[in-house]
Amino acid sequence: MAKRGRIIDKHAPSQRVGLRSWAVPAGLVLLSLAVFAGTFRNGFVLYDDDVYITENPSVKAGLTWAGMIWAFTAGHGANWHPLTWISHMLDCQWFGLWAGGHHLVSAGLHSLNALLLFFVLKRMTRATAASAFAAALFAAHPLHVESVAWAAERKDVLSTLFWLLTLAAYARYAEQPKGSRYAWVILAFALGLMAKPMLVTLPFVLLLLDYWPLKRLEKRSAARLFAEKIPMLLLAAASCFVTVAVQRSGGALAGLELVPLAERVKNAIIAYVFYLEKTFAPAGLAVFYPRPIGGRSLEAAMGAALFLGAATAFAFRQRNRRPFLLIGWLWYLGTLIPVIGLVQVGSQAYADRYTYVPLIGIFIALAWAGTEFANSRRGARAKAAVGIAGMAVVLTFAGLSVRQTTYWRDSFALFERALAVTRDNNVAHLNLGKLHAERGELDTAIPHFRAVLQRYPNDPKANSNLGGALVTQRKFDEALPLLQKALSVDATDPTTHGNLGSLLAQQGKVNEALPHFKEAVRLKPGDARAHGNLAGALTELGRYEEALPEFEAAIRLDPRFVNAHRNLAMLHVRQGNLAQAIAHLEKTLELDPGDAVARQTLDEIARQRSAATGDGG
Repeated sequence: MAKRGRIIDKHAPSQRVGLRSWAVPAGLVLLSLAVFAGTFRNGFVLYDDDVYITENPSVKAGLTWAGMIWAFTAGHGANWHPLTWISHMLDCQWFGLWAGGHHLVSAGLHSLNALLLFFVLKRMTRATAASAFAAALFAAHPLHVESVAWAAERKDVLSTLFWLLTLAAYARYAEQPKGSRYAWVILAFALGLMAKPMLVTLPFVLLLLDYWPLKRLEKRSAARLFAEKIPMLLLAAASCFVTVAVQRSGGALAGLELVPLAERVKNAIIAYVFYLEKTFAPAGLAVFYPRPIGGRSLEAAMGAALFLGAATAFAFRQRNRRPFLLIGWLWYLGTLIPVIGLVQVGSQAYADRYTYVPLIGIFIALAWAGTEFANSRRGARAKAAVGIAGMAVVLTFAGLSVRQTTYWRDSFALFERALAVTRDNNVAHLNLGKLHAERGELDTAIPHFRAVLQRYPNDPKANSNLGGALVTQRKFDEALPLLQKALSVDATDPTTHGNLGSLLAQQGKVNEALPHFKEAVRLKPGDARAHGNLAGALTELGRYEEALPEFEAAIRLDPRFVNAHRNLAMLHVRQGNLAQAIAHLEKTLELDPGDAVARQTLDEIARQRSAATGDGG
């Protein structure tokens, strides 16, 4: 009897269907990678990347038990998101501080999110074309560049991965409700909350999906479906409690005295319309959008409210014939609530990253409306024309996104772009000033700091950084009141303490400088410069035994800290530890071959050794 086997016919319809079934996923991956593959050439930026990665000892150490305990117990950066910290640790474990590796992981997660979105929507609706278009818009839209190209925003792409896994688990549960399947929903949701608390609105999104496309409301009462979400709501409430507590303790929450409730409401209403404008015309995107001087006008807020009300009424009237419009619109409105500014975190008016999940609702509405329109056309050519138009939109967005990723190549490009497309951008001025100051370009840096102070004369960072620049220029009389003002507004800024300590030390007041250097180290123990300044002051006071561990800490935190190597070498020379001195002098010259002091000291040690052994001739 002949052995039965599988006959593969390349012309068989089933094979062609199989190939087509992989065309969309493959296309989504290629689209995502085409948009974001270039980010591997980008570096870290001077905007939270230091807090999250480059100056975070717990993260830079890679994945360790101590680091994992820290991730679950610390509120570093005014956030509690242990899975996000662990993902950054894994990046450092694999790539060190090569920014390209970190960016590629984020790009890979974004590609995976686009794939998951397609599969989840297709499973819920059985509509391949509409699911593919919604996922393609998600993959390519320029508003999502910030979430993917910014290393510190890993929490967006990671938490959305768990958001979509929760949807996938829920779709499976809805097909056959039972406890084991619901457990997967809870697990995915809990993990997502540990990546970013943005998922607190997800239980309400599941209620929307119960209406459409799952249509569970046709078989179960609304009360029963709501009760089904109670475990998730309890997790969401716990996440909100922890998040608010951590952000309040970290000073990230703006009080009503800084941003009044009326101003928050006006800004929130306008923000909904702003994000929609950027969705359809994604131009002039910036890393930071400042609040306008004088606040929002009541007329603008009322106009935006009328538009939102009309759009909501229209979607509600279409709920029976076109339920996807109502569900997509409510998804957008609801998922933006945690970040719309009613609870103000930070000083921005808007942020592109806040749209990463909410725009899925808009994409769903557009995709299903577009598919309905295409199906209403008669003739293959008309339907093909609609499909080509959809592809053109996706490719246009992709091209704009590729361009947007180039602005994230380094800090200068990022903040210069922000200044070019916004007005009175204090964050962009402040960061460009710091960047130029670090290069020693003080004449370029100082106007940026002064530009901030023209708008915010009490801004502690601008006062501190301008004061620090003036200290470097030895303009002590002008620098001192700036640093004192900065300290009076924010006594917890380590940079201000370091700058004031440097001013006092250069005036010969080392005893007065010492408490400021100590406070800078206490506030920012991972700052190599702070340890170096403290060590230098202790050395000048002759407290060599106290200075030694501070120098060693500075070098441990930054092995390329030239001044620390040189000054530690001099300390060893004073103490007669010539072997240790030589090692640090040689390291100094390796890092800076032109260091005359290190070269002269090393030559002097060699002459002394030669004379001691009688080889000097």
